[in-house]
Amino acid sequence: MHSFVKQPTGVFPSVCPLDCPDQCGLLVHKQDGKIVKIQGDPNHPVTKGNICNKVRNMTERIYDPKRLKYPMKRTGAKGEGKFERISWDEAIETITAKWKELIETDGPESILPYSFYGNMGRLSAEGMDRRFFHRLGASLLDRSICSSAGSEGLKYTMGGGFGIDPEDTIHSKLIIFWGINAVSTNMHQVVLAQKARKNGAKIIVIDVHKNQTGQFADWFIPILPGTDAALALGMMHILFAENMVDNDFLKKYTVGHEELREHVVQYDPITVSGITGVPVEDIYKLARMYGQITPSFIRIGNGLQHHDNGGMCIRTIACLPALTGQWLVKGGGAIKSNSGYLALNTRGLQRPDLLQNKHTRIINMNLLGQALLELDPPIKSLFVYGTNPAVVAPNSNKVRKGLAREDLFVVVHDLFLTETAKYADIVLPATSSFENTDLYTSYWHHYVQIQQPVIERYGESKSNVEVFQLLAKKMGFEDPCLYETEAEMISQALDNPNNPYLEGIDYETLIKKQYVKANVKPLLPGKLPTPSGKIELYSRKMEQDGYPPLPTYTPLANDGDFPFLFVPGPNHNFLNTTFSNNEKHISFEKEPRLHMNIKDALSKGIKDGDQVRVWNNRGECILKVSIGEDVLPGVVVTQGLWADSPGTKHLVNSLTPDRVADMGNGATFFSGRVNVEKVLD
Repeated sequence: MHSFVKQPTGVFPSVCPLDCPDQCGLLVHKQDGKIVKIQGDPNHPVTKGNICNKVRNMTERIYDPKRLKYPMKRTGAKGEGKFERISWDEAIETITAKWKELIETDGPESILPYSFYGNMGRLSAEGMDRRFFHRLGASLLDRSICSSAGSEGLKYTMGGGFGIDPEDTIHSKLIIFWGINAVSTNMHQVVLAQKARKNGAKIIVIDVHKNQTGQFADWFIPILPGTDAALALGMMHILFAENMVDNDFLKKYTVGHEELREHVVQYDPITVSGITGVPVEDIYKLARMYGQITPSFIRIGNGLQHHDNGGMCIRTIACLPALTGQWLVKGGGAIKSNSGYLALNTRGLQRPDLLQNKHTRIINMNLLGQALLELDPPIKSLFVYGTNPAVVAPNSNKVRKGLAREDLFVVVHDLFLTETAKYADIVLPATSSFENTDLYTSYWHHYVQIQQPVIERYGESKSNVEVFQLLAKKMGFEDPCLYETEAEMISQALDNPNNPYLEGIDYETLIKKQYVKANVKPLLPGKLPTPSGKIELYSRKMEQDGYPPLPTYTPLANDGDFPFLFVPGPNHNFLNTTFSNNEKHISFEKEPRLHMNIKDALSKGIKDGDQVRVWNNRGECILKVSIGEDVLPGVVVTQGLWADSPGTKHLVNSLTPDRVADMGNGATFFSGRVNVEKVLD
């Protein structure tokens, strides 16, 4: 037993496991073996003791009476949620017997793992699971639901997930939050922005919805969904036309600035205003502020990439700091992702060499409904962990129809009987992060952190590492790497000779210190990991890959003849579906609402607080409407993924398209269209 677990009372270091850029350092207070309080670690250099409401109330989730305590098998119809208790031996025997039979009759590719980052621990999310499924020969999952389109776009411009150190943003004099509700999803960047503001910084928010971050801004700029690249190009037009670019920087550190200068002539403010809904004078004001204030910093959000044109959108905005030479100024530049600095040895961690068939099919997780209903040869078994696709995946009515297939053998490993778990044949209870050893790397700040177990296992729950080791053993796999300890896996993951930033960070150091900062140096002057070694305003690689080589605005795909663009963004108290089943967090958030412009409401005879039907050819929701000027005409926004409880229709992803974005096979959650009508009493 781990030393922290042995001590029934005390305060222990920990780390937040949520899929959030902040990845806070925590202190866990324990009494008589139970966590009684969670607070921020005041000594953590970035998060400094501040934590969000979600995590402050995490004990409600860990000790929720609805939490799964033991394995179960289904006794009712799929989706009904009727189960009976079984032993771990029976569960593992049932799963492996079924898989052996399927491998014999349909081959290993009839089995599909489906997972994401419900727990950001690298062992939980991409460790023993990957090793096991590679060895099994299962179909591969393209885990592209979140940031892959933007990551691909950023890579074309900057060579990877590289931005400035967020700790330096206290020196910024202009901060633009672009497409990110940072108050709810990156609170420590807001804390740093507040410090910068006290030193005279101006804060601009560009978004489709005046959410809490929009209200926090000195200037909020509403924009039509999916048109952000056009606004960035309009800014470039003015920066070049009014000679607000840093020519020396462009010559020394970029390729393609001459081509870009000519290219953006077509994106004049009148044209751009027509596309974006941003007034011409505001485009001038924004571009001039950006061109004249230094250091300037852009926090590029996650939401922007959830469009048909998401990859190109991120690629375009990422070009802006180069035009004004911000990368050489402390507090200047941008952050979309900083994951490149903390890149692990994923080959060592995931062991793709165990996969014998190098032509194994790859299935895009955004197309789960399609894959379950239309793929040939079909998927016969699904193993779900770290995610809840019945609510989270796009076009979710289609997903649920697929999950309801009688001939589909479904296993779910989770802390709760989620909406997805109700379709499972076997449900396995999962440990919380506070019960495991795991490695954590932020995709925003530069610290690597370790979690050591703090509490005993809840009921009979097991970690992902243990479950896949049990399955490997029962399948008769003998590969030693399937039975390695967490400590061995963490050591292998950190041993990455290709990443100089991780030098000197190892398992032993983390155990001693809890968190260690990577050896990050400013990006420039230096060589970027792009083909030219410079910032690529013109990208030959993009040209070779079939994209326009220069930043370009492309309109959203046709999503049917519906009058409103529909954006289902995150809310303040849930993280995707995590906490959406917890009474306390629901009480904070109250109820789902549809935000609508007053002009649209008047034209439809809708009043504030009315129940409205939101629908398209994929599904429908019934929501209460909030009317005002928080969104532009022609746009409606909801916040949060709400569980569909009896008598409600809150499944917003039943409305979202399962098309794939322009790059990285990303999701297009925010490129759907809907109609809205008042529900008549």
